[in-house]
Amino acid sequence: MATKTRPGNFFEDFRVGDNLAHATPRTVTEGDVALYQGLFGGRFALQSSTPFAQAMGYARSPVDDLLAFHLVFGKTVPDVSLNAIANLGYAGGVFGAPLYPGDTIRTSSVVTGVKENKDGKTGVVYVHSTGTNQRNEVVVDYHRWVMVRKRDPGAPAPPPVVPTLPAAVPVERLHLPPIPTAPYDPALSGSPDLWDDYAVGERIDHVDAMTIEEAEHQIATRLYQNTAKVHFNLHVERDGRFGRRIVYGGYVISLARALSFNGLANAQRLVAIHGGRHVSPAFAGDTIYAWSEVTAKEPLPGRGDCGVLRIRTVATKDRTCHDFPAQNASGAYEPAVVLDFDYSVLMPRR
Repeated sequence: MATKTRPGNFFEDFRVGDNLAHATPRTVTEGDVALYQGLFGGRFALQSSTPFAQAMGYARSPVDDLLAFHLVFGKTVPDVSLNAIANLGYAGGVFGAPLYPGDTIRTSSVVTGVKENKDGKTGVVYVHSTGTNQRNEVVVDYHRWVMVRKRDPGAPAPPPVVPTLPAAVPVERLHLPPIPTAPYDPALSGSPDLWDDYAVGERIDHVDAMTIEEAEHQIATRLYQNTAKVHFNLHVERDGRFGRRIVYGGYVISLARALSFNGLANAQRLVAIHGGRHVSPAFAGDTIYAWSEVTAKEPLPGRGDCGVLRIRTVATKDRTCHDFPAQNASGAYEPAVVLDFDYSVLMPRR
């Protein structure tokens, strides 16, 4: 008798060139925005105040860029990573049209690479995913790679293909912000430090920290309709590698972004994800700290109101960041590091 349930794709089901049209379009609501705010506590003025956003040229406060990212990501999970062991990294991500409550997101992906792991039980799948709104405008576009279980360890693996991924997103690909309609007010944003005040190589300890609560992680991941088993099924994960559920890596990214307000309060919008690595898993009960380094400064062609800062943010668990923990001379990460995230933000200029 044929089953009507869907077990998700396993590694041997993927082929390079597969086009995946992900189900369930998602209309964003004010409730999504409020819940995201309650879960992460972001304080960036653009996403907090419609009058502030309108002075910056937006119709109203846009949805947090990472909420848009998570909603797009969540659509891909049933087809790409339902049977994943871990999400491994990101590259070439671009944030396009701002997302507002009332907009509807749809997501599609193309499989760009596959490579079986040496254990013969898992493999890495590479996908290029695109989220669009109801006007077919790109909201988020990015590459990611994920480790996926095989259904049958004895099944032949597809021919290995490892795609060439972009090392960085050029300024020319960035989505330009609207023209401000009023002078930028740093008193309202929470910091006097603008694009001009940051130096390449400058490091910032964001000082604050947040402990991951099991219930909050579960709520957040359900909010994104991310159905990956490793985040929810404790019955199965008790017998897995770690003996407990893994926190969705995007949850840690959102925590690190919220923490970065203390030092980067005027980084109002993310515009690119150049790369990112979930160095090690996070679990409920871990306390997340973060620090950032300015790795590049770029003006926007033809625009004097804002510039681009390229930021590397490193998040740790149960370890403060006053001494900027990262990698040693041999390239190995310190045990406390959970995230190494390379991205660009827009910041007003003087």
